[in-house]
Amino acid sequence: MTRLLLVIDIQQDYFPGGAHPLVGPDAVAAAAARLLSAFRSAGEPVIHVVHVWDAPDAAFFRPGTPGVEIHPLVAPEGDESVVVKAAPNAFLGTDLGERLQAASPAELIVVGMMSSMCVDATVRAASDRGYTVTVAHDACAAPDLEFGGVVIPGSQVHGAFMAALADGYATVLSADEVIAAGPTR
Repeated sequence: MTRLLLVIDIQQDYFPGGAHPLVGPDAVAAAAARLLSAFRSAGEPVIHVVHVWDAPDAAFFRPGTPGVEIHPLVAPEGDESVVVKAAPNAFLGTDLGERLQAASPAELIVVGMMSSMCVDATVRAASDRGYTVTVAHDACAAPDLEFGGVVIPGSQVHGAFMAALADGYATVLSADEVIAAGPTR
């Protein structure tokens, strides 16, 4: 079974010192790096997705800033593709659909940031396009959010989004479970 790893927006602005730090990004990047290493070792395809917010009022991911760069733990190597996007859904306004069609994976394995935005939007779009999707939950991160005057901790935001994706859009496993399953899952 052909799998493809989709690494979404693991960029410097989401880490301490960045313009929009998330909850627990270092542990998430380490889990994503383990999965990326396993894919590389098995010769399985990888596509990286990068968000660039090219607007005068952009709060983060501004072009030409260190924050827009992919984190070194998961930086592309060799011929790994990089898709640049400007919207949460990585299919919108990009050639991701064409790249996936050319690769024709039987399963997409998704890791990235933010669980509550770009990971969610892309996983739902991939599922709607007929892909079998697995999300490595510990290789995804979310921010603290506020609603109705209440701060919702990032771990709860992440958990709610993983639960929602697991309820019909994707299989949700740990990075180590995905690695243990191997390429013939």
